Amino acid sequence: SDFREAQKGAGRLAFWDKLWREVFVILGCYQAPFHSYLTLLGLETLSLRMEKHFKNALALGKFLEAHPKVSWVNYPGLSSSRFHRTAKRLFSGKGYGGLLCFGLKSQKHCFKFINNLKLCYNLANLGDTKTLVIHPYSTQYVSFSEKEKAELGIKQELVRVSVGIEDIEDIIDDFEQALRKL
Repeated sequence: SDFREAQKGAGRLAFWDKLWREVFVILGCYQAPFHSYLTLLGLETLSLRMEKHFKNALALGKFLEAHPKVSWVNYPGLSSSRFHRTAKRLFSGKGYGGLLCFGLKSQKHCFKFINNLKLCYNLANLGDTKTLVIHPYSTQYVSFSEKEKAELGIKQELVRVSVGIEDIEDIIDDFEQALRKL
């Protein structure tokens, strides 16, 4: 009845405005049937893709941890991680996510490394099927003060990787050739 009053009082525009503010904003958007079908189709293979993300991230983390040009690696799946015991308890050892960070010598090295990648993409997304690499200090956190970045642990030498589901040897080969050029 509230909506009918809005329609009578100020016309159709007021009705749609009220509908938008009080229904769509609260309930959110809805998908067309075909988009719902695509979502369901993707959900059918989600667990398989996540297993591959986890496996690849752990393998890449181990590779980076052993590489002489890498200063440090932050991935909870590595036994050297200060978060490993907590992550193992929380995730029952089934996987530790597809996101990892590592450090290089300097910001200049990070840029050179990212620019030398051939397979992996320089994009900010997470959870993609492709491996995505970004320098958070100069992108996502560029508007933060130095103090805020320090409090969040965002360092100039930090590289963030959202590990994809490509063949792990291809990912490691790409990282190896890019690190070799530093």
